[in-house]
Amino acid sequence: MKFRKRIEITKRGYELLGTYTPGLIKAKTISATLEALSPFATVWFSARIINELMNGRRQNVIILYVVLVIGIHLMFSMIKNVMDKIVNDKESGMWNYFNKIFSDKQMSMDYVDLENPDIQKQRQKAEENLFMFGNGLGQLIWDTESLVKVIVGIIASVSLTASLFLSKSGNAIMDSNLWMLAILVVMILFGMVYHFLTQKENTVFEQWTKGTVWFNRAFMFYGHELYDSTKRAKDVRIYGQEKIADREMQKMEEHNESDNAFLAKMSSCQGLLYFSKGICNALCYIFVVAKASSGAFDVGSIVQYVGALTELVGYVGLLTWIFSENKIYTKHLEKLFAYLDIPNNKYQGKLPVEKIFFCNNGENDYDIEFRNVSFKYPGSDTYVLKNINTKLSIGKKQAFVGTNGAGKTTFVKLLCRLYDPTEGEILLNGIDIRKYDYEEYMKLFSFVFQDFKLFAFTLAQNIAADVNYDKEKLEECMKKVSFYERYLSMEDGPDTYLYKDISENGVEISGGEAQKIALARALYKGTPMIVLDEPTAALDPIAEAQVYEDFSNMVNNKTAIYISHRLSSCQFCDEITVFDQGRIVQKGTHAELVKEANGQYYALWNAQAQYYI
Repeated sequence: MKFRKRIEITKRGYELLGTYTPGLIKAKTISATLEALSPFATVWFSARIINELMNGRRQNVIILYVVLVIGIHLMFSMIKNVMDKIVNDKESGMWNYFNKIFSDKQMSMDYVDLENPDIQKQRQKAEENLFMFGNGLGQLIWDTESLVKVIVGIIASVSLTASLFLSKSGNAIMDSNLWMLAILVVMILFGMVYHFLTQKENTVFEQWTKGTVWFNRAFMFYGHELYDSTKRAKDVRIYGQEKIADREMQKMEEHNESDNAFLAKMSSCQGLLYFSKGICNALCYIFVVAKASSGAFDVGSIVQYVGALTELVGYVGLLTWIFSENKIYTKHLEKLFAYLDIPNNKYQGKLPVEKIFFCNNGENDYDIEFRNVSFKYPGSDTYVLKNINTKLSIGKKQAFVGTNGAGKTTFVKLLCRLYDPTEGEILLNGIDIRKYDYEEYMKLFSFVFQDFKLFAFTLAQNIAADVNYDKEKLEECMKKVSFYERYLSMEDGPDTYLYKDISENGVEISGGEAQKIALARALYKGTPMIVLDEPTAALDPIAEAQVYEDFSNMVNNKTAIYISHRLSSCQFCDEITVFDQGRIVQKGTHAELVKEANGQYYALWNAQAQYYI
């Protein structure tokens, strides 16, 4: 990667950190600047004090130097402590901020991309680099301190050593400007050696990390996830699967042993780095002492020049290390940015959704039509829906039925624009839904999908999907879904946390209770159309019967689409649409369809009815 490109990526990395971790880089910069300046302040004042002791011994001057150096260090220390506290606070939540970067991207992405395996693999790689090894943004944060120290340190070192080459001793050899060139050449050679060794160490490290991806995944699964009490613990105990985990953990121990070769190579590189640095420091000592012995400057200045030169050697080495590090983390940042730059290809219309919820007479005043709609999922050649032509019966309760994979849920995904049709169009009041403003269009619908999710927020926040809520409306929705009695038993009422992820007093809810809360959330949104995908799958028979009984009251005069495998639930619907192999094969009432002995609905109904006779 070209150096200019690396600078652009690094700059963008800092911009991203400025957005998600505001104040962290600024605090780190101030702290690192003070830390870098501190030893130079000590060196400069020490040289002044020694020179004064060797010559005039003016007590007032010595006391002034001592007070100044103590005062400067005290001020540096106070400011640095404040900055370090800010840095620690920010870094403690750093990984949460990084998670939010991915969460924000996920929320802004087209749904089609969320289910794209190639894009999810791209995200996984970016996350692994960042969270497993700290590559990318983590390195950028940690290396910021070193970068600031290098800049400040080199400037300070050069400032304190400039007079070394300007001072004259009367010895033509020692006063020659060639020494400055020699020092410069030594520093460049040292930097080249340091860079070579650092590159070699980084190469070894990258080879090692390639083998640790599997190790980290396996460790996280077999060392933690496998025994998660809420997910797999019952199966592990019943089937004795811990034996598999023990074997895999043994493999990981063998993997650890193979790491020793890599660690040995890295250690040898480190040893050579310290050796080359030691040689440079020794040469600096020899030159400074030789010039001092020629009478070029006082004894105290030896402390200043030796201290500044050795610091310069260290910072030259650190500069080459930062350069190598930058090459590594910009490569990972490039992959992160490639993921973050995935465009949203879904067409975003701008037409406002007019006030089409209800007419003045209370009747619904909108229509939705599927016209010649066909659909196949990205990367697949198989049509899930084929040539669908239908109008939704507005203001009525209707059921979608069919075998698994018949296309019912996919139909709903197209309706709410999680996907766009491969062929054909969906019309709202005669206009392609892609031309409407998406957020306004979505205000027409509430959904309860099979795989709905609740969060470890309060009950009210889960239902209202907001921190602010209407308590009266909230309770009315809970009554409609038969959750009100359970709600009354919660000590904190609507502010009761679900689950214990956030609050120790959080309540654990059953699958059926969660489904009722999801239903209440759909009702609370107050949209003219509600879609329920297997809304009673987790309910017991009594609760399910209660939901069926109250369903008309629940949806009131809304348009309701009810997807279910339990055909007994279809009897209370005004209309039933039967899907089979991606097509609509029947449409009518339960009474009408059950009479068609050769129809798909008749076959489905009788297949279930035999178990209830």
